[in-house]
This record gives sequence, C-alpha cells and structure tokens, in this order.
Amino acid sequence: MPSKRKSIGTGLAVALVTALTLTLSGCSMDTTAPGSARADAGSDAKGSFGPVDCRKAKCIALTFDAGPGEDTPRLLDILKEKKVHATFFLLGKNHVKKHPDTVRRLAAEGHEIANHTWSHEILTDKKPAEIRAELEKTQDAIAAITGKKPRLMRPPQGRTDDTVSGISKDLGLSQILWSATAKDYSTTDSALIKKRIVDQASKDGIILLHDIYKGTVPAVPGIIDALRKEGYTFVTVPQLMAPAEPVPGTIYRP
Repeated sequence: MPSKRKSIGTGLAVALVTALTLTLSGCSMDTTAPGSARADAGSDAKGSFGPVDCRKAKCIALTFDAGPGEDTPRLLDILKEKKVHATFFLLGKNHVKKHPDTVRRLAAEGHEIANHTWSHEILTDKKPAEIRAELEKTQDAIAAITGKKPRLMRPPQGRTDDTVSGISKDLGLSQILWSATAKDYSTTDSALIKKRIVDQASKDGIILLHDIYKGTVPAVPGIIDALRKEGYTFVTVPQLMAPAEPVPGTIYRP
C-alpha cells in the first residue's frame, strides 16, 4: 500500500500539472508587482525590511508550498545554516495538524508562515462558504500553534477570482503568486530542479518550490549558493515589498 505522503504528493502533482501552464501564462485578474508596491508606498509605510533594502538590492524570495512534511526539518536546518529566511505556504489538513512542532519551529526561526488552504481544493470551483472554510480553518490551526494568524495566502494552482479576493480581504490575507517554478512535482532530479530555478531567477522574483517532494530539499543548498553568486539576497515575501505592507485581497505577482 502506498504511503499517505506519497498519495498526497501524487494528488497534488496531478492537480498542479493540469493547470500550471495556464497559471504561469498570466492571471486574468489585475496583479501588483512587489516593485510597484514599494514604489507606491507612502512616506508613513511601516513594512519591515529584511537583511537589505530591496529598493536598492537585488532581492528574491524563496517560497515553499504544501507542507510541512517529513523533510521540512531538514530544509530548516539548511536554511538556518545558510542564514536564509523563506516563506512557507502551509496546508492545514494532514500537514499543520500533523506537524505542530515543525510549525512552531518555522515561527521561532523567523520564517514567514502563510496559508495554502486546508485541503488544496481549487478555490474558484467552490462556493463562498467553502472558500472561507478552506482559508479560515487553516488560519485558526496555525494561530492555535503559533499565536498568530497568517497575512499571506497562495491559492492552489494560483487560481483566484473576485470571490476569492473578497474573502481573502475579509480574512486579512494577501494573495501571492510566483515568477519561477521548478515543476518539482514532476521530477526527483535535484540538479534539474536547481537549473530550472537558476535559469528563471529575476530581481524581485518569487520562487515556488514544494518541500514535500523528494528531489526538492536536496536542491536548495545549490540554489541558494548559485543565486548568491549572481548577487541575489534572499528575503521573505513581505520583506520583498518593504516599506510597503501586503494589502489584504490584493494579488501580488512579479
């Protein structure tokens, strides 16, 4: 019998494969780039900077979806050694609830904890009450562990619409898409995962990876080292926007 982890990973892979091309070709709704958010920030903006000011530095954000999983502690060891803070979009069902110690560690070590829904359902296929439940249950589960509700969410497959945006705004959640993906759900080749990310990297970019797939975590040290050699500084998604702060309901995409 296949393991639960393998079953979850396979299901996510199938879902991602079916719509990723559409998602990356462009969101049909208006999106805001991190650089635009920074440029539009008022003089009284209170967004917190990371290790650098991304208005001046070459920044990039490393993000991980669909965890935490059994490999996430190893990933956290790597990030701690490399002195990198990342943004983690967590799934509630079978992930946050199953790995509370890892969620506590994410918070304690300064990573940005974000919402990736309760069960990875496509939100645009759901009724408003179902959308709210998918997000709210995960908000509550994370807050019960860390004492703080997330301020960011990533809709599964990047699929969003006016209804999702309105509910996200009500819940204080900004929507975060991405500019680079390794399609790590479709390969266990860590060298290929690294190459795909390095090839797609760009200033103010947001990298999408999944810490639940076998080839991903081993690729992370090489990704960090290669991009640092190219002059990038790693920041969390909110730090990428500073001094602006993420606006609930807004869709951000590089």
